[in-house]
Amino acid sequence: MRFEAWSKALVTQPVDCLVVGIFEDDGLSETAKTLDAPSGGRITKAVQGGDFTGKSGETLLLTEVTGMRATRILLTGVGPRKLYERKAWRRAVAASFSALLRTRIRSVAFGLERPRDRALDDYSYGRAMAVLTGTALYRINDLKTAKKPKPPALESVLLGPFRKAGIAAARRGFDHGQALNAAIKLQRDLGNLPGNICTPTYLADRARELGKKHGTLKIKVLDEAALRAQGMGCLLAVARGSDEPPRLVVIEYRGGRTGQAPVVLVGKGITFDTGGISLKDPAAMDEMKYDMCGAAAVLSALSFAAAAELPLNLVGLIAAAENMPSGRAIKPGDIVTSASGQTVEILNTDAEGRLVLCDALHYARQFDPCAVIDIATLTGACVVALGAHHTGIMGNDDALARELVASGVRADDRAWQLPLTEDYAEQLKSNFADMGNVGGREGGAITAAAFLGKFTKGLKWAHLDIAGTAWLGGARKGSTGRPVPLLADFLVQRSRR
Repeated sequence: MRFEAWSKALVTQPVDCLVVGIFEDDGLSETAKTLDAPSGGRITKAVQGGDFTGKSGETLLLTEVTGMRATRILLTGVGPRKLYERKAWRRAVAASFSALLRTRIRSVAFGLERPRDRALDDYSYGRAMAVLTGTALYRINDLKTAKKPKPPALESVLLGPFRKAGIAAARRGFDHGQALNAAIKLQRDLGNLPGNICTPTYLADRARELGKKHGTLKIKVLDEAALRAQGMGCLLAVARGSDEPPRLVVIEYRGGRTGQAPVVLVGKGITFDTGGISLKDPAAMDEMKYDMCGAAAVLSALSFAAAAELPLNLVGLIAAAENMPSGRAIKPGDIVTSASGQTVEILNTDAEGRLVLCDALHYARQFDPCAVIDIATLTGACVVALGAHHTGIMGNDDALARELVASGVRADDRAWQLPLTEDYAEQLKSNFADMGNVGGREGGAITAAAFLGKFTKGLKWAHLDIAGTAWLGGARKGSTGRPVPLLADFLVQRSRR
């Protein structure tokens, strides 16, 4: 896909189609008015004749248009003017692409009014448009044997208007948006793969492929023997019930200055989660292939940093295992020793994500990081608390949490900070070990974070619980690509320091 910024009049753009907005309560937008007279009043006739109301999400394609270089105009409803903000703009863009991709239009220039949003500067506007384009073009990586539909004809998108002084920033936004689209696609494709394909070994192999693609990425994979040498008893305990061997994948990106402390991203990579001996209910268990979305997010974030050539140092750690019930599987009541030397009583084998993460978080210390962020589909309790709308954020550094929340706002990938005080850690007390791996139903998302907090003392650490946001179920089942946009924005902001 080719992206470009336009600054001259929309009517002069040499494309197949022009997209303009119509307000539900106020008629033609300013940009639409500039096309009305050259088109012989076609837009006004459509509105006044009742063919188009301007309701949010509505579209109407005008064909055989004269008076301009484009031969088609797509009218897109943007809703009431007073409500035209970022969400309404995103919906209008999505509706526009839905209409455009049903045609053989090859090039389009968007003239939708820019929404009122102080955070949507020229760079962010360009990046957001590129990402919305990628979202519209994404096709699920299904394994159906039927003939695939033709790919969309669209190959060129122009966005504007930009002042001449803002074009360079917009183009940088387009470039980062393209890199982000590739990262989101990687996240979604990995998440959608079935567990018999996307195994811990498969994740390690994909990391190696990325290392070959990007010379700035250094890959190391720790096998069972290496994990044992590192004392990672918690990660190994989770993998005991499976025939699939666990892996810890280490990805280093050194785009910053020598000696600069890196950001470390840690991803939960449970490639399938049956719950182990604490077996899950059968309903929707197939969706537990998505329990590796934290790992996929880390892989995707590293690929974005490399493609965008961000000037910072970054390390990705992927703790990958399969959680299965067998005669070798850990049982409730077992006690295991973590890499930090702390002992854990296994009270529920379905609370396995925190076990693989705690060993990876301890491993992160050797990089002397400036910040550590773990990403995990960790708890159903977070879904109950925040639904599918916000990622849960907890941690021991409020400034870091606020950074992540702000990045979520800029990237339209929102997160919400939950409290993490010492009270919640009290629920993890055990009579037989240093801690239990669960703390009861009350505040379940937070007690899970409190467990991880016991392994991050002295680090600036934040935890992202993406159990509600990483995928959708039901008829729309599939990976969403979240929280890759949030992570990408965070890394871009950090690279500017």
